[in-house]
Amino acid sequence: MAKVLAVTVLALVLVTGLGVTFLYRHLNGNLDVQPLEPGQLGPRPTMPDVDGPHEPVNILVMGDDSRDCAGCGLDHETGGGSDTTLLVHLAADRRTAYAVSIPRDSLVDRPDCVTDDGDVVPGESDAMWNVAFAVGGPACTQKQLEHATGIRVDSYVVVDFAGFKDMVDAVGGVEVCVPEPLHSDKGDIDIPAGTRTLDGDDALDYIRIRYGVGDGTDLGRIRRQQAFLASLAGQVLSQGTLARPDRLLRFLDAATRSLRTDIPSIKQLAELGLQLKDIGPDHVRFLTVPNQLSTRQEGRVDWLPAADQLWDRIRHDQPLGSLRDGSVSVAPASAPQPSSAPTSSPDPELENAGLCT
Repeated sequence: MAKVLAVTVLALVLVTGLGVTFLYRHLNGNLDVQPLEPGQLGPRPTMPDVDGPHEPVNILVMGDDSRDCAGCGLDHETGGGSDTTLLVHLAADRRTAYAVSIPRDSLVDRPDCVTDDGDVVPGESDAMWNVAFAVGGPACTQKQLEHATGIRVDSYVVVDFAGFKDMVDAVGGVEVCVPEPLHSDKGDIDIPAGTRTLDGDDALDYIRIRYGVGDGTDLGRIRRQQAFLASLAGQVLSQGTLARPDRLLRFLDAATRSLRTDIPSIKQLAELGLQLKDIGPDHVRFLTVPNQLSTRQEGRVDWLPAADQLWDRIRHDQPLGSLRDGSVSVAPASAPQPSSAPTSSPDPELENAGLCT
């Protein structure tokens, strides 16, 4: 979003100062800026010095599972929470970026948290990851991540369901590979197999549904989310979007309306976007923290020792190396095959590009 924002602002600057002023005021007014209080985070990690033209940036992204918007209650449940957490790392040279998904069922030691109202939520050993957001919001999730990984978070972003749907519709839908039919009576979902262009409603179903689809685990859902987000990023950065001012502005309007963040203004987002101008789609990847099903609690997830290697490489802004194996790239892999049938186990590099082999 920051990269597209920078492109749009620059284009409007070339046309008219009035246009960029209006755009800035409108998009800036959309942002829901909620800084975290220092007391909510407590003692924080210190990051080592790294070489580069910029400082590395770590952004904690969370999905808000509120069902308040129209069409957001596919699972017929109520309440909020956050089943989606990604740590986005932007390298100091601004030539690579990756997003690490953290399973909602991960078992971690949650520290004491302080809510926005100043109430203290006691910590818990072997707590499920997503409980932190439910009991203490973004501040508790950020403190939990810093405590568990030793990585200092620079900014947080919370995206809501309604804004996600609008972002997808703004770019004309997103093409994905559905390797086998998705049917779920619980969510009233029916998406046939094959290469499909999903609109906002279907896209929300696709990334959220868990029960009654595949193995029914959160890990399977994470893989779908990564593939979809990679395809969405590719669609946003494609000429079909960048060359369409109407789509660009609709996307930015929807994106900024969906965000709750401590990033103070659109200006800071645009400045970050300009720094990312040299990052190509093949240098943007999605991966999941190394994990296994827990032997201590049924249905939960334990991080593998390789997770410590991952966090250490992020702290020192080092390449992922073999840890990138199995990750999902934003870059499309090849042209689609119109008459071919989907496979039951799609190649990840094709799945994220929206293609079925």
